[in-house]
Amino acid sequence: MKHNLLKALFVALLLCAVLPMRADDTIRVLCIGNSFSWDAVEQELYPLAKAQGTELLIGNLYYGGCSLQQHWEFYEQNKSNYSFRIIRGGERQVTEHCSLNDALRYTQWDYISFQQASHDSGKRLSYEPYLSQLTGVVRRQQPNARFCWMQTWSYAQDAEHPGFPYYGSSQQTMNDSIAVCTGFVLRRCPNMLLVPCGSAIAYARERMGDVLCRDGYHLNYEFGRYVAACVWCELLTGKSVVGNTYMNDKMTCKQRHQAQQAAHQAIKKPFLQKK
Repeated sequence: MKHNLLKALFVALLLCAVLPMRADDTIRVLCIGNSFSWDAVEQELYPLAKAQGTELLIGNLYYGGCSLQQHWEFYEQNKSNYSFRIIRGGERQVTEHCSLNDALRYTQWDYISFQQASHDSGKRLSYEPYLSQLTGVVRRQQPNARFCWMQTWSYAQDAEHPGFPYYGSSQQTMNDSIAVCTGFVLRRCPNMLLVPCGSAIAYARERMGDVLCRDGYHLNYEFGRYVAACVWCELLTGKSVVGNTYMNDKMTCKQRHQAQQAAHQAIKKPFLQKK
């Protein structure tokens, strides 16, 4: 008991030490996520938004492979299992052994996103009642935040992820299943802002080939993560990402243009159409 109290006190003091002051010109976004939100917001989003003239404070409450059910169970049990990553001023700070409550108390968030674990992303029955329960407890603590749904992406066609056989090891089947579940979420939560990263990755594959993943499911560091971050950037800044001047030093200008176009297309037309 004494050890737990000391750990809780340590985490609280550490969070207070880095607590940012509220500034009206900074957009604050929190992802209740996993490694897919790590891909989408921790590397490329801040510099992309900065190039658009927008300052962001980005939080990612990370637990690898975390599903909606697991997020809910962690909350119910008051587990401090998360790594809480903050990107502020372009610098990344990591606090281990945090809880959902720690992240919700960190600041007044403008946007809070939810997502499903990638392997469950096309399984409609895996979403409820956990999504409704999570959004309910988060709303009570953050009544003014805009809720978002981060649509995850399908695996590469040659992926060896153990969850891929559920979709017949078919990228198209997984795409279609994710699209159906995205529609389900938006019907259940009509005020959710859709962050269509999954659609953007599919559009990028049409332009660039099935080369956006580094291991079959996580996005590569060169331009895969860039695509997902472009989606977030355009939605948060309210400005088209096409023509954004930022690119990392491993990308080509052609890849930057293709990635930006794919993200912009996904925002305009987020549900994939069968050919």
